[in-house]
Amino acid sequence: MPDVLIYADTVRSGELRHELPLTIPDPFLYAERAGVRHVVVGSMEVPRLRGLGLELHTPEEFGSDELRRSGMSRLEIDAEVAVRAVKAIGVTSAVVPAGFPLLLADRLRAAGVELRPEHGLFVERRRVKSEAELAGIRRAQAAAEAGMTAARELLRRAVANGSGLEVEGEPLTSERIKTAVSQAFVAAGASAEDFVVSHGPQSAIGHHLGEGQIRAGEPVVIDLWPRDNESSCCADMTRTYVVGDVPEELAEWHRLCREALERVVAETRAGVTGRSLFDATCDLFEAAGYPTQRTKPDGEPLEEGFFHSLGHGVGLDVHEQPVLGLSGHEELRAGEVLAVEPGLYRPGFGGCRLEDLLVVTDDGAERLTHYPYDLVP
Repeated sequence: MPDVLIYADTVRSGELRHELPLTIPDPFLYAERAGVRHVVVGSMEVPRLRGLGLELHTPEEFGSDELRRSGMSRLEIDAEVAVRAVKAIGVTSAVVPAGFPLLLADRLRAAGVELRPEHGLFVERRRVKSEAELAGIRRAQAAAEAGMTAARELLRRAVANGSGLEVEGEPLTSERIKTAVSQAFVAAGASAEDFVVSHGPQSAIGHHLGEGQIRAGEPVVIDLWPRDNESSCCADMTRTYVVGDVPEELAEWHRLCREALERVVAETRAGVTGRSLFDATCDLFEAAGYPTQRTKPDGEPLEEGFFHSLGHGVGLDVHEQPVLGLSGHEELRAGEVLAVEPGLYRPGFGGCRLEDLLVVTDDGAERLTHYPYDLVP
C-alpha cells in the first residue's frame, strides 16, 4: 500500500472527508505512512480528533512559532510546516489526489519527496459507502423529499392568471419555489447552494437552474441535491410536473422515463456495468424514435432526445463514480449509491426527467427514494 498525502479541508474535499468524518473548515495535512495515519492540525481541532486512531501533531511541533517570528506570511508558514512534517513522518514517496495544492507539491518535490497524482486510488476508496455515509445519504434523501413536497404544494395551489401561474395573488416563480425548498432543507438538517427549478424551454437545458414565472401547461423540472449537514453526504432526485392540461408529448416522455427507471431498478445488482444499464435505457428510447448518445453522429453534440448519461454515483459529492453511460465499463459493487436519471428533451419546448437513488446490493438494488411520480402535482 503506498503512502498517502492529502492537504485540504473536510468541507470541500471528499477525499479527506471520507478519511475524517468531521467538519474542519481550514486546510491541514493528512498523511499515511506505512499504514499509520497522521494529522497535522491546529490545537483547537485536536480534542475532536482524539479517539479516531490518528497520530496527532500540531504546527508547533514543526517550528510554526519560530516561522511566525521570522515574518513569514501565513501561506508560507503553512507550506513550510507541511514540508517539515512530511519529512519528519518519513514520507519520501506518496500518492496524492488530483487536486493536491500546486504550491505545496512544488515545495515537497524540491525537498526530495516524490508525488504521484492517482485519482483512481481515491475513487476506489470512496465507491463503497460506509454505514455512516449511508446514514447521511438517507438523511439527505429525506431532506430532498421534504423539499420536493414544498415545491409540489405550491404547484398544487397554483392558478392561472393570464400571464402565468400565481399562488395567493402572487406570481409563482422558480425563485419562489426555491425559497420554499430551501426552507424545507434547513428544517430537515440539510442545505444546498442551488438546485434546478426550471420550466418551459428552460427545462430542455439539462442544468438550467430556472428563473421567472411558471405557466400552465408547461413542464416544470425540479432537480434537488441537498447535502446532509451532519455527514456532508448528498442525495439527488428529480421529478417533472405540469399544472393544468398535460401536453401529449410530455405525457409520453413521462411514461417512457418511468418505464426506463423501473427497468434499471430491476436490472441493477453487483457485477453488472453502468454501460449495460445505459444501453437498456437507450434501447427503450431508440425503439420509441428518440435519439440517444449511441445514435448521434460522431463529433456533433446532441441537444434533443436522451442527450446525457443515465446517472452517476452519489456520496460526499453529488457526482461520483461510477458512471452510468458510454464510459461506464466497470462492474458495480454492493454498497455503491447510484442516481438514476432517464430524461427526454426537445429544444424550444422543454424536458422531462425522473431521478431516484439506489443502493447496489449483491442480488439487486435498494431504492432510497420513496416519492410519487405523478406528473400532475
